[in-house]
Amino acid sequence: MFQTTTSISKIIKLEAFVKGIQGGTSAGKTFGIIPIEVNHCCTFPNTETSIVSESFPHLKRGAIKDFKKIMKSTGRWFDSRWHKTDSIYTFGNGSTIEFFSADNDSKLRGARRDRLYINEANNITFLAYTELASRTKQSITLDWNPINEFWFHEELQGDADVDMLILSYLDNEACPESAKKFILKAKEKAKTSSWWANWYKVYGLGHLGRLEGVVLENWKQVDKVPKEAELIGYAIDFGFTNDPTTLIACYKWNGKLVWKELIYEKGLTNDQIAKRMKSLGIKKNDFVVADSSEPKSIAEINAYGFSVKGAEKGRDSINFGISVLQEHEMLVTSDSVNMIKELRKYSWDKDKTGKRLNKPIDEFNHTIDPMRYIAQMKLSKKKSGKRKWGGSRIA
Repeated sequence: MFQTTTSISKIIKLEAFVKGIQGGTSAGKTFGIIPIEVNHCCTFPNTETSIVSESFPHLKRGAIKDFKKIMKSTGRWFDSRWHKTDSIYTFGNGSTIEFFSADNDSKLRGARRDRLYINEANNITFLAYTELASRTKQSITLDWNPINEFWFHEELQGDADVDMLILSYLDNEACPESAKKFILKAKEKAKTSSWWANWYKVYGLGHLGRLEGVVLENWKQVDKVPKEAELIGYAIDFGFTNDPTTLIACYKWNGKLVWKELIYEKGLTNDQIAKRMKSLGIKKNDFVVADSSEPKSIAEINAYGFSVKGAEKGRDSINFGISVLQEHEMLVTSDSVNMIKELRKYSWDKDKTGKRLNKPIDEFNHTIDPMRYIAQMKLSKKKSGKRKWGGSRIA
């Protein structure tokens, strides 16, 4: 029997054009959104609604299965009104709900619709979203599990026409007892396990967590660089049109590394980078390392009175730099917004079968790469077994 839950009551109250619904497992997101869309179709004749997900197999296992279950439990299902080939249900008043995947280009750029629901929106691209959103007249609803930030947080959250709601299993009175027991068991495990702590935060409470398989987990946010922190140095990663130029600073404090993002911007010329460095108070004697694949850029910046060095690169230098970073407890200033986003998304690559590879993805690394440069040149172990910190060595 269909049950009206707290989740449904909360979703109904959202009034903005775009409704973002973030939630954990068994929070009743799909079973809250679909009944609302069905009810709207029944109330307003000739309404056209699209329900979209990353792939058709995903739709078939998820939203379509739930749609049929909801329709049958409320006595609204008629086999004759379901067009199996096109995955379209037509109501008696002429309203329709169609299901298609985000990898269907013809549908993305097809006809307009009144209402749109994107299931697990974090699995589709922002480009796909913009194609769909630009062809939607009345309402857009998105849902997702918050395993990491994605384009909703970066591009939509905070806009005047966007509402956001966080749901958990506690909002779903219809949550199966078996699911509730599993979540509560995970809550107990979270007390002694960082992995389960992240799982419970994401899937239990519906709060933003870190991507599974993330490369660097040994960091926390801090309001600012502590006054007692000692500068280790700076690092630059060059970009221009497609990628940003980044400049970061690294400090040591109480045995921890403290990182601060200083520049994250596209379209900067080398003279603009140098002038920005001067305005930030970087001096000739300060240690600055940069991507060694651009010696001309390094030379042009040094012409302004700096002593930028090329990063040491070699066989397996990426994994080596990562391993050095993983050995340290790290703090990241809360105003380093792009660095934080990248740390949350920088994960180990996978092959076609989903097996994890021993290399990170080549994305979300514009601040991570310069972190590696410093790690390789200032933090790696010497042959003597000692480690370099800034200008001095400590055991």
